[in-house]
Amino acid sequence: MLTAIAMIVFTLPHGPAALVVVLVLSSIALFIFRHYADDKNFITNIFLGALLFRILFGIIIHVFDLQEFVGPDSFTYDYFGARMADVWAGRISIHDPLISNAMVTSGPGWGMSYLVGGIYFVIGENMFAAQSFCAVFGAATAPMIYFCAQKIFHNNRVAKLSALGITLFPAFIIWSSQLLKDGLIIFLLVFAMTMVLQLQEKFNYLAALLLVFSLSGIMALRFYIFYMVMAAVAGSFIVGVSNTAPAIARRTLILVFMGLALTYLGVIRNATIDFDRFGSLERVQLSRLDLARSAESGLDETVDVSTTEGAILAIPIGFAYLMFAPFPWQVSNFRQSITLPEVLLWWALIPLAISGLWYTIRHRLRKAFPILIFGVMLTLAYSIFQGNVGTAYRQRTQIQVFMFIFIAVGWSLYQEKKENRKYLRQQRQTKIDDALRANMRRVRESDDNNPSGG
Repeated sequence: MLTAIAMIVFTLPHGPAALVVVLVLSSIALFIFRHYADDKNFITNIFLGALLFRILFGIIIHVFDLQEFVGPDSFTYDYFGARMADVWAGRISIHDPLISNAMVTSGPGWGMSYLVGGIYFVIGENMFAAQSFCAVFGAATAPMIYFCAQKIFHNNRVAKLSALGITLFPAFIIWSSQLLKDGLIIFLLVFAMTMVLQLQEKFNYLAALLLVFSLSGIMALRFYIFYMVMAAVAGSFIVGVSNTAPAIARRTLILVFMGLALTYLGVIRNATIDFDRFGSLERVQLSRLDLARSAESGLDETVDVSTTEGAILAIPIGFAYLMFAPFPWQVSNFRQSITLPEVLLWWALIPLAISGLWYTIRHRLRKAFPILIFGVMLTLAYSIFQGNVGTAYRQRTQIQVFMFIFIAVGWSLYQEKKENRKYLRQQRQTKIDDALRANMRRVRESDDNNPSGG
């Protein structure tokens, strides 16, 4: 309630409309989450907690005009979204070259302009309302990762720890509190993987439609991730969790259904066009150079990934920066310095992630296959593509969201080992105490049988 009041008081005149957006979307999300959750109280609290952090951070960004500092892309989405809403309302002409180029349905991030334009068309131009829309989906990622982890491991501790990590980890709060596509993409990734896990258990038309919807959304927001998700989805259905005839028939039906649906919606056509335009290593090299030159934190511009050999050689250094940057000894500005506490925390969690990942590969490989194959592909792609530390830090969240499941597994294994050691110590102590008591009884019995002490 206090947060709702803050939204209205500190962000006038944009706050009331933003609050309506949050209330409507949150009510729908909570209704759905509570319907499918066994632990309804935890799901409710984790969603509201995640939403609280994101809305509060969004208020700070809006009140102090920090968009340029933390997420300047939001101005681009706001501008093109507003122009699209003007076109649809008849206020400006669609023949304006800048607007007509923005209204294409292919290329990098075209879906974000349409999404913001749709919001503005309904409620009017309101950047705070649009970023609050993104915040709700960012908060909804926490319950979704709970369901995803639960389906893989069937363990409440792992599921709850995964959700807590997504709720509290600073990077997820930062990037899902703004008018940026990162929070939406992360939600759609987790949503897609959860639907895949659901379809592996049982064919469901609703789950299949929702999977197609999430894949379409990913295609519209960040098209190159779509190919990796599709590879992971197709691979998971080919491998499957069971090789019985009904299971194979079900997986085949799902793949055919997805192919037809994505073709009908034009997603496959757009994917083919985008791949032809942007799928070459030469284009990747140009994008990497642009990133390297556009910021103080740019990586080595001499690295050439335009050839297969160059791309392979770039992976080790790219992987190090993607997973661990910014390094404390390379901090060069205030923006990087404020991320150091989180980076050090992330480093501390890596051993738990490795432990959980190893356990998953050994015991839950078939179940976790879509997450594992997607994570590997996206990690390799970003290791080649990323050209500066800031972008690597930001897009690392698309990998971290699933890493937190493995971190939760690693922590649960550590806790179980700790509890087992404690139990064994108690058992040994109990045996020692029993032996001492038995020995004392024998001594007393001996004394009773021989009162003279002879």
